[in-house]
Amino acid sequence: MTSGQILLLGAVAGATIFLGLPLGRVQSVSVRTKAFLSAIAVGILIFLLWDVLAASVDQVERALTDGRDLRFAWLATLLAGGFALGLLSLAAYDGWLRRRRLLLGPGAASMAEFEIERHLVSLSQPQWLAIFNATGIGLHNFSEGLAIGQSAASGELSLAFALVVGFGLHNATEGFGIVAPLTGTRDRPSWAFLAVLGVIGGGPTFVGTLVGQAWVSSAVSVLFLALAAGSILYVVVELIGIVGRMAAKEILLLGIFVGLVLGFGTDLVLVAVGA
Repeated sequence: MTSGQILLLGAVAGATIFLGLPLGRVQSVSVRTKAFLSAIAVGILIFLLWDVLAASVDQVERALTDGRDLRFAWLATLLAGGFALGLLSLAAYDGWLRRRRLLLGPGAASMAEFEIERHLVSLSQPQWLAIFNATGIGLHNFSEGLAIGQSAASGELSLAFALVVGFGLHNATEGFGIVAPLTGTRDRPSWAFLAVLGVIGGGPTFVGTLVGQAWVSSAVSVLFLALAAGSILYVVVELIGIVGRMAAKEILLLGIFVGLVLGFGTDLVLVAVGA
């Protein structure tokens, strides 16, 4: 298989994330429906958190059981440090945005700031949650791209195709997970904004495939999985708080259950195709 064909596989797996993004423009939904859709997104993200942590911890444990103490210490450090960075950096950035909104505010004071900073600060909380969603999922998808590239480059073509099918199904549900905070909002997101979310969330699959076919590194994989896990956990905490204020606990838990079923269902398809 040529390099171009391998990269095409990565592009196909990442592009399916765009299938769920148009749902972010749906406005005619009740508060309960919006809460339920957001809760489904929480369930999908919780599955991804489990999936990411399981994959990264497995590599760390493998180094430990193989008796490679230095490698185990290195991978464990990457796992802990990456998780902390992914979690706390988003919290710090979100806090900075909130402070900037208070400082800029409406009026002449904001006109003195750079145009790009005013634009970033003016984004609503649902828009930033969608960006954070896309960031965490993008980091996760980079590691998926690594798996596709490494499998194809090593000649395991059947595994590579199975990964493309499975990850493509995963990404289709992840697209909805990204835009769930935007459904039913007063300001409908533009197609350009949705396209940016798709590039942030799905583009890393292509980049990971590019890196994976040229360079195999479990350390890089663990680092990006850890970053993804931390950022996904941050978004899960934020979304649970928002949904909890919008609807009853029963709606939140039902939505989480549905999201988990969707997540594990696509994972089982991946296992079945791989078999």
